[in-house]
Amino acid sequence: MQFVLEYAPIILFFVAYKLQDIYVATGVAIAASVLAIGYAWFSTRKVSTMQWLSLAIIVLFGGATLLLHDETFIKWKPSALYAAFGLTLLFGKLALRRDWIRVVFQQAQIAAPDAVWNRVTWAWIAFFAFMATLNGYVATHFSLDAWVNFKVWWAMGIFLVFTIGNVAVLARYMKDADAPVGATPGRDDA
Repeated sequence: MQFVLEYAPIILFFVAYKLQDIYVATGVAIAASVLAIGYAWFSTRKVSTMQWLSLAIIVLFGGATLLLHDETFIKWKPSALYAAFGLTLLFGKLALRRDWIRVVFQQAQIAAPDAVWNRVTWAWIAFFAFMATLNGYVATHFSLDAWVNFKVWWAMGIFLVFTIGNVAVLARYMKDADAPVGATPGRDDA
């Protein structure tokens, strides 16, 4: 269900864009994001900081797009979101000495050493900087149609591949629910 809540707004944005225009699509994305957060709150009483940040950015940039009737703002929304995520991780790393990416993966019960979390955090910071830059390049050098297709298909695909790569790196450190207490993740003691 979490997957649907996270990706429904972007899919609905794409469908609305193809059927209407960027302004209708932007309104749909804002409404779908608000509904997704509302559903998450009422069903689990939990909404992550990242989800609130995403909502604030879509409302801000989408609202500016609708208010000023200027597609530039919605085109820069992904760059703003990627930059916000990257800067949040960077702030956690440098100012607070915390690997917040560990919190994101915490539900998977991964017991990776600090050195691994350090590398994964820096990889995500670099990835978000890359994605913010790439979106900015596509937004300024290509047509609106090309940007929408990039945002929905290419950016999501790149994000998925990068996430799978991280899961592959961290998989060896996943705790096995059936393992005896004290067993080392990723090691076969047989």
